[in-house]
Amino acid sequence: MAKLSKREKRLRRHKRVRKKVFGTPERPRLVVFRSLNHIYAQLIDDTIGHTLVSASSLDPEFPKDKRGSNIEGAKIVGELIGRRAVERGVKKVVFDRGGYKYHGRVKALAEGAREAGLEF
Repeated sequence: MAKLSKREKRLRRHKRVRKKVFGTPERPRLVVFRSLNHIYAQLIDDTIGHTLVSASSLDPEFPKDKRGSNIEGAKIVGELIGRRAVERGVKKVVFDRGGYKYHGRVKALAEGAREAGLEF
């Protein structure tokens, strides 16, 4: 059996998680994507396949001095997505960690979103 790359393993885990996690209009899916340099978050309604709200470390509202993908930046992105979701009338979401461990940057993003008013 061929050895799987780190990316292939993550995508396999992500597929496994996606079997159970589904976003609805009342409770959209909060998706996290983590790259080496940045972190991204989206709220997705899977019934129609639309992104309702998004935020990332590349966002114009993101402080320039905090640029990059670190725990501090991830928390800010979480707060951004949480604030934008509450503005759109979304309070409850289902969390999709994207095949990543709930640790470090992913955990910080989730905590930032909770602090901004999201429930999951």
